[in-house]
Amino acid sequence: MTQSTPVNTAASTAASTEEVKAAKSKRTKLIVQVAIIVAVTLILWFVPAPEGVDPRGMHMLAIFVGTILGLIFQPLPTPSVALVGLAVAMITGTMAAKNEALTGFGNSSIWIIVAAFFIADGFLITGLGKRIALLFVRALGKSSLGLSYGMAITDLVLAPATPSNTARAGGVIYPIIRSLSEVNGSTNETPESRRKLGSFLLMTEAQVNTITSAMFLTAMAGNPLAQKFAHDRGVNLDWGTWALAALVPGVVALIVLPWIMSKIYPPTIKKTPDAPQHAREELHEMGPMSAKEWIMLCTFVLLLILWVTGTALGIDATSAAFFGIGILLVTKVLTWKDMAKNSSAWSTLIFFAVLVGMADHLKKLKVVDWIGQQAAHSVSGMAWPLAFTVLILAYFFIHYMFASNTAQIVALYAVFLGAAVAAGVPALFAALFLGFAGNLIGGITHYASGPAGVYYGSGYFSVGEWFKVGFMAAIVNLVVWGVVGTLWLSVLGFVR
Repeated sequence: MTQSTPVNTAASTAASTEEVKAAKSKRTKLIVQVAIIVAVTLILWFVPAPEGVDPRGMHMLAIFVGTILGLIFQPLPTPSVALVGLAVAMITGTMAAKNEALTGFGNSSIWIIVAAFFIADGFLITGLGKRIALLFVRALGKSSLGLSYGMAITDLVLAPATPSNTARAGGVIYPIIRSLSEVNGSTNETPESRRKLGSFLLMTEAQVNTITSAMFLTAMAGNPLAQKFAHDRGVNLDWGTWALAALVPGVVALIVLPWIMSKIYPPTIKKTPDAPQHAREELHEMGPMSAKEWIMLCTFVLLLILWVTGTALGIDATSAAFFGIGILLVTKVLTWKDMAKNSSAWSTLIFFAVLVGMADHLKKLKVVDWIGQQAAHSVSGMAWPLAFTVLILAYFFIHYMFASNTAQIVALYAVFLGAAVAAGVPALFAALFLGFAGNLIGGITHYASGPAGVYYGSGYFSVGEWFKVGFMAAIVNLVVWGVVGTLWLSVLGFVR
């Protein structure tokens, strides 16, 4: 007993030393990141405004770029970074508080995102989302490939009403995949165990989620922002137009990708005969659909109808979304307490409102037009199909530098759209493809999007595996959407 005390003390001292070193390393990293943000911001601040750009333009660009770097490095939580950027813009006079800085909070594109977060809560709270997933597992789950298709269809069904692709992937599908994996003896404890089933299902779903997010205007939080930026360019992207344009390439990609994944990243367990029975047991425990599930389902169907026919009926998507929330509140499927504690929704409101306000101000100050002209100049002289290929590849793979789909859309969508149109690319075609790409980029790295972070955090992958498989999946998506999507948009008359 007396001999163990020095040993324990030594071990404790060593552990304490390691903690101090880790804390010091973290603090040093934070200091370096903040220094980079401040340095880049100051450099851009003192760049003279180019001809045609408002004198405040480069100041706004400096603050905007500094804010985007803050979102990449994350020295503070995302909403905090946005509010700091807004505070700097206001105190320096770059944005007037009265009629410039807070305009983003009145943008309807942002409020449809917030509204849809609450609608997605309905799927989680009532259990309808889980029930839908289990039904597909029961029908398709006799093989690992069948399970992957079951998860893909679940994601597709939930996508139109779930703008948080992270909530869809992490709140509904992830728990079911973990359960199915562990039932089949696939845990994250060893490489051999995780490769039995869990790695394949999680990686496939991470890539599938990028496809379903691209298929609907309301399937990913950044899509309504792309819609807004396109509208600012005179391009109308309503819910129905987006869904119709994405329908064929999206369905083809959903059919092709799980099969490709089973070849390039195969599980060692090919058959899962117990999965359907496992799903039946869970469904039995859930019992018949509750009244609240039926209300949620009917509200969801009504919203789909209103979103598809909204243009003809004169009902915009945001109005329809709030109508749906009204139904869920009156029927007590949702309560104000549920909505109030949804921190993701309110954080999204602050984050998006600030960034959209900044982006709008950059356009007003002619900065976006100037950057777009420079980008267009880089592809000048090329035939528009080649010019757009260069631009879309640049837009896609620059995402290695971003940790959020939405951050990239806010920073670059309008710039690349302007460059594409200036290069002669049909405006509607360019707006749609850049919109699709803003979602398909979400699986190329383990930090590329919220769902990627959730799945990587499961412990079923190494970083090297994700970079390798994510790159191959990205190539598959680019080929499918590039070839099939272009042909389909040509049939629709969008390429002219």
